[in-house]
Amino acid sequence: MRCFCSFAFCLGLLALSAGAETTRQVTMVKADASGKLVRRTIVVQPKVIQASVVNVAKEEKPGPAVLGPDASVNEIIENAAERHKLDPLLVHSVIQVESSYNKYAVSPKGAMGMMQLMPATARSLGVRNPFDPRENIEAGVRYLKQLQDTFGDLRYALAAYNAGPGAVSKFGTIPPYAETQNYVYQVGKRLGNARRVQREQVSVKTVELPKRIEQTVDEEGRLHLRMR
Repeated sequence: MRCFCSFAFCLGLLALSAGAETTRQVTMVKADASGKLVRRTIVVQPKVIQASVVNVAKEEKPGPAVLGPDASVNEIIENAAERHKLDPLLVHSVIQVESSYNKYAVSPKGAMGMMQLMPATARSLGVRNPFDPRENIEAGVRYLKQLQDTFGDLRYALAAYNAGPGAVSKFGTIPPYAETQNYVYQVGKRLGNARRVQREQVSVKTVELPKRIEQTVDEEGRLHLRMR
């Protein structure tokens, strides 16, 4: 125990002396060119240890979260789509592109709510509060159904939902606006993906577990098997 303490004490002194190193003189004896021994005193400067600089990357702030529908919004979409005979997956796809399910979304042009209703459109559809999900989705689905019935083509209906029915009637097709063409593509892409996932889920075969066999013996000793 004593030896260990002494050794530890020595190490501590060495560490302290190394950390507190200062300028000191050292005497050396060396032979010169003629062979004579000459005593020289030199000054030893302490070593300067420079701390390395570690570049710490700044933590990147996460982008805006993509919202998703809660149970109540899903129910609103299902009910509205059923009433107006629209595919609920289409309604989901439109809302994803329009607002990412943000019921307080407002576009630079003034479109409001989940389905981004313009003020004039909202008024014409009897919407009192465009930020209420039920009112907004009900009106948006009804409007989208009207456009689909008017143009008879889902692509044209989506283009009219984005650019207005007048623009589609004017060109007789999807208007040559980059925003509108990209809008139709994005909604169609999401709708296609959603329908593909739905088909895959339906096509998955369920494995039926084997039924339990119940065995009974009657009074005459006969064995009876029954599936339960």
